[in-house]
Amino acid sequence: MAAGVLSSDWAPAYAAVPRAAFLPDLMWPWDMAAARSVVVSRTSDPEAWQAYAEADCPIVTQWDDGDHSGTQSGAVATSSASMPSVVFRMLRDLDVRAGHRVLEVGTGTGWNAALLAHRLGAGNVVSVEVDGRVAGAARKALERFGSPVHVVHGDGAEGCAPRAPYDRVIATCGLRAVPAAWLRQCRPGGLIVVPWGTHFGNGDAVARLTVAGDGRSASGAFTGPVEFMKLRAQRLPPVVHREYVSGSVADGDPSTGPLGEDAYLDGAPFGAHAFALGLRVRDCRQLVARKEGDARPVWLYSLSDRSWACAQFRDGGPTRVWQYGRRRLWDEAEAAHAWWQENGRPGHDRFGLTVGTDGHRAWLDDPSHAWPL
Repeated sequence: MAAGVLSSDWAPAYAAVPRAAFLPDLMWPWDMAAARSVVVSRTSDPEAWQAYAEADCPIVTQWDDGDHSGTQSGAVATSSASMPSVVFRMLRDLDVRAGHRVLEVGTGTGWNAALLAHRLGAGNVVSVEVDGRVAGAARKALERFGSPVHVVHGDGAEGCAPRAPYDRVIATCGLRAVPAAWLRQCRPGGLIVVPWGTHFGNGDAVARLTVAGDGRSASGAFTGPVEFMKLRAQRLPPVVHREYVSGSVADGDPSTGPLGEDAYLDGAPFGAHAFALGLRVRDCRQLVARKEGDARPVWLYSLSDRSWACAQFRDGGPTRVWQYGRRRLWDEAEAAHAWWQENGRPGHDRFGLTVGTDGHRAWLDDPSHAWPL
């Protein structure tokens, strides 16, 4: 509450609905000190399990869409319990009032739905989960806790039309496009709160969108950075480097540039700079490699063709650049960086998003000066 994350109206729900009641016996919390996922079993180490359950850390509850087995971490985390600080920041943004009906996309463990049910009543909360096993476990946990929220096993991008309209829509997964169904199912003047970002990187920001009076569009500012697992229908497969670069960087056109590592990776990977570049460099994926010695390469891959660029930063030396294909991706990135600097290095909260029948548009400070994404 001192940090402004937990608002006073959500404090009773925080006290009454413990996250531990919705977590599985075997889980993989993110250890903040070790900066990695660790495995914890309630059976073998109940004290450690309880400590992580009560900590402000994200907890993975499923790997590899449920194909993972064993205690070791899987390849890709595909369901989790978010950090409590993130959960309550988004619930604060949702601004629910007595009598509101809420559509939640991404049931996960069921904890977020239970918090909403505590405020609004279970009958006013509908939650959609794409994974059948996750949906079943959450439904049981909610019933066991005494919050019989209506949990739908289905594609969250389609919402839940039979129970519409809703006053609020909240997503607990990262989006790259806000589904049109959510606009249709949220009443005019209602709010859609969603982690949204571009394919440039994994970082998201929470968009707080108000649905227009005609229900055909929604617009609003971002409230701050987050990182969420992506809506499964909008996940991209990993970039296959050899599909772009058949030989070596020598295949590209060489040059040097003045932009150094510290300036370009300002706040990386989830800072406002990377977010801004994603808004300006369309249809592009960035991969920042580990630093080896005094050198660090950054790769840019076009998602619209096979253009690529590689910038190699080196301590105390010029930045070497190679670009290949129709697009000059590094030139685009340098131009986006210059734009960000010229506009006062804006943070996430100066950016906004407008979605509608004509697609998605981003804006800085003024929605009337939006550009297409």
